[in-house]
Amino acid sequence: MSDKTIAFIGTGNMSYAIIGGMVKNGFNANNIIATNRNQEKLAKVAADFKVKTTSDNNEALRDADVIVLSVKPQMMGDLCKSFQESGVDFSDKLFISVAAGLTVKRLREMLGQDVKMIRCMPNTPSLLGRGVSGLYGAGETPSEHEFVQQVFECTGIVVWVEQESQINDIIAVTGSSPAYFFLFMEAIEEKAKALGFNDADARRLVQQTALGAAEMALSQPDITISQLRSNVTSKGGTTHAAVEHLKDKGLTQTVADAMDACITRAQQMEQEL
Repeated sequence: MSDKTIAFIGTGNMSYAIIGGMVKNGFNANNIIATNRNQEKLAKVAADFKVKTTSDNNEALRDADVIVLSVKPQMMGDLCKSFQESGVDFSDKLFISVAAGLTVKRLREMLGQDVKMIRCMPNTPSLLGRGVSGLYGAGETPSEHEFVQQVFECTGIVVWVEQESQINDIIAVTGSSPAYFFLFMEAIEEKAKALGFNDADARRLVQQTALGAAEMALSQPDITISQLRSNVTSKGGTTHAAVEHLKDKGLTQTVADAMDACITRAQQMEQEL
């Protein structure tokens, strides 16, 4: 990676995961700045990754080439106002927002300048290096584009979208979808308990099966998901009976409708914020 300095404004779980991935992949810890109002969180990230820390967001803004805005959407207005009032020239800096519901246009309005901006929508498996980050760029240079690609590849795979509206689609497909899988796992776990398995065994059975299914999909990229499902579904057998019941109950359409609801909510948030 280049020698750009990157500042994470707000060091919660997601920023912690990205920083950890960067350091693990050879990024110079001296070129990473983490900020947070919580001194315990700052102490932990400093101890774990040897990065620079500060509770002064404007100091991080001044010293960094790339600024990751990783605060709650409701807090973004006050943060950007403090940047405007800081006296720091940030016209040549690159900003990365991981906040849902805030468009590039809105973020630029908050900052008071048409700054170079990238919107990112990561998901929680990034904490394990198994994440997906959807990215949309607005005005970044080719070298900055490559830099951001390298940063987020430290936590998993990266997908760039051509239209900003597709960030909302990314939210539905990858940002929120870990919860869909957890809900399905939860349903199987509850039924396992009802069948007499104890809590620990029910959890172990479900999580190992989910992991195995995901690993099978990863290890056989040339086989469609549909075919993988078909391969374990003998016509007239037990799996076939279960799968047909799920189809009859409208599982496919229910999932599609849920994802549409996710996108609609993301669009509503853009209007509210």
